[in-house]
Amino acid sequence: MTEKILTKAGKSEDSLHTVTLKVNKKVYEVQVEPRMLLSDMLRDELRLTGTHVGCEHGVCGACTVIMDGRPVRSCLVFGVQADQTEIMTVEGLEGENGELHPLQNGFWEKHGLQCGFCTPGMLISASHFLENNPDPTREEIREAISGNLCRCTGYQGIVDAVEMAAKEMREGEKKKCPLAQD
Repeated sequence: MTEKILTKAGKSEDSLHTVTLKVNKKVYEVQVEPRMLLSDMLRDELRLTGTHVGCEHGVCGACTVIMDGRPVRSCLVFGVQADQTEIMTVEGLEGENGELHPLQNGFWEKHGLQCGFCTPGMLISASHFLENNPDPTREEIREAISGNLCRCTGYQGIVDAVEMAAKEMREGEKKKCPLAQD
């Protein structure tokens, strides 16, 4: 089933483009202006606000999403470029029954976040990294997250969290945050 998203009032029908895409396994059809960024389309039109917008220049990594299997900075992609693509945002990490992804659990257990602004981009970058390198060294983890800026944590907790998640994923452990609903 495709969910139709109506655009905000005042937009000329002639200036809008229809974009059909799959986000977190759900198909959407949305009308957007050609200049609308993917980050804005996700947040403002689809109401998926987990993707954060930081620098708006592709430097900080807060807006990172997976697009057709590759991490991209959603602030550098126009929404119309996402037509007929498959995207995963941080909301897509959640398990089918609401359980935390091992990375989310790792960030919780190892104090991998403070203010949380960089966290969505870190989680997405780390999830892509672990899909391709399930048994990384700490140095490889540091390299993998080096494109995501964090001003709070000093990165130690993030590296610990990714390392813990990698181990959980290799061993198939399913841990849940005690605060998550059963």
